[in-house]
Amino acid sequence: MPLTDTAVRQAKPEDKGYSLSDSAGLSLFVATNGTKAWHFRFKWQEQQPRISLGIYPDISLKDARTRRNQARTITFPDASDPVAEQVQLWD
Repeated sequence: MPLTDTAVRQAKPEDKGYSLSDSAGLSLFVATNGTKAWHFRFKWQEQQPRISLGIYPDISLKDARTRRNQARTITFPDASDPVAEQVQLWD
């Protein structure tokens, strides 16, 4: 289930940091000191790297989703085979 503004705002620190998942690789990490950071995880060459999208509340849920979508266009080309797509562009 996607996150809501209320769930993000009410997320409290615990003894151990934890993540709240949104959708399409977006999650909110809640650190033990209360810091909340947006992360985007994606597949790339058999790995699942994670990039930081910013700190809540500086970056709202809506803004984090927008940044995730922007990152997806860079990370995930429309083609199922990015190399083939690049070759077609060069021809």
